[in-house]
Amino acid sequence: MLRERWSSPKLWQDVATTIAAFVLAFLVGAILMIVSDTEVRQTYSYFFARPGDAIQASWEKVSSAYSALIKGAIGGWEPITETTAQAAPLICAGLGVGLAFRAGLFNIGAQGQAIWGAILAAYVGFTFHLPPVIHAAVAVAAGIAGGALWGGIVGWLKARTGAHEVIVTIMLNYVAAGMLAYLLTTAAFQRPGRTDPISPIVDWNATLARIEGSRLHFGFLLAIAAAVGYWWVLERSTTGFAIRAVGANPHAAATAGMSVARTTVITMLLAGGLAGLAGVQAALAPSVDGTPVPLSLGLVGSIGFDAITVALLGRSKPLGIVLAGLLFGGLHAGGLAMQSEAQTPLTLTTVLQALIVLFVAAPALVSTLVPFLKARKTKPSTSVPAMEGGLG
Repeated sequence: MLRERWSSPKLWQDVATTIAAFVLAFLVGAILMIVSDTEVRQTYSYFFARPGDAIQASWEKVSSAYSALIKGAIGGWEPITETTAQAAPLICAGLGVGLAFRAGLFNIGAQGQAIWGAILAAYVGFTFHLPPVIHAAVAVAAGIAGGALWGGIVGWLKARTGAHEVIVTIMLNYVAAGMLAYLLTTAAFQRPGRTDPISPIVDWNATLARIEGSRLHFGFLLAIAAAVGYWWVLERSTTGFAIRAVGANPHAAATAGMSVARTTVITMLLAGGLAGLAGVQAALAPSVDGTPVPLSLGLVGSIGFDAITVALLGRSKPLGIVLAGLLFGGLHAGGLAMQSEAQTPLTLTTVLQALIVLFVAAPALVSTLVPFLKARKTKPSTSVPAMEGGLG
């Protein structure tokens, strides 16, 4: 069965379409670089007189930018570990969004869940003084619990009142951000002697361990472990079977005796916990100097929103989400090198992410732009097809 899947023409067509989507995204990105650069654009004013100038200027601009991107993402040990550090929270939050997708739910609230994960993890980190391993474990557990609770509220409202999870999660994002802003003005969270909204420094014992001289820390291993746990829950547990069944057809699942309401609550608890783990990464992961960044209004950034694109690009599959998280982590890490070495706007990496998602999510568009990727029509088989078990 596995050999048949790997040798399936449909699989290889999907792989080729995905590769073509990346190529198209980077081609469009190259055009944007050329158009947005004043010096390169000026060479096109006399293109017909001296076309070589425009071609050379365009090539130098695009090649220097993309070489800086690759160098900043995977061009050595330090760039690779920077990529893993950027990818870890995206993987965790992407798993939270992807798990909800598998249950037919749209978890747009990973941002709020990550914020609460960061709040509780940081609070435990700078308030208590516990032994090294125990302190980090308690802080991580607190952050996961915070995200799970925030996600569980959504599941409970959905199950009890039928409230649409998209509306609820979006509103709870604002509530979480507002509560963080308020907490940072209280004595429990504000750093003594400061009037700006910033917390005390997280205790060293609560910091996620890292390899000396790099950004590779224990949080990346937690993200990989979360992906493995995600796969096991969905593919090897009765809870995962119920999640997939409800996601495929909630009415059929209810007819079969499954509790749709209970599955909804459990799914959002798990999804919120995974997104909370992303917040833990933001609060406890060591920075370049080895200490975590203190809790502040912008600490979580846009992790929860970026996670939606990670889950979509990874097609809600654990391996796909890990690879998508590494891709976006590489784009974040390489984008800094593009900005410093090639004087390319950092926002271009965001445009590249959007283009990649656009092309990957629209295979019909890619097939139209690259006609040889269209599937060939085959004659219908007269044999009875074998039925594959399982859902999803």
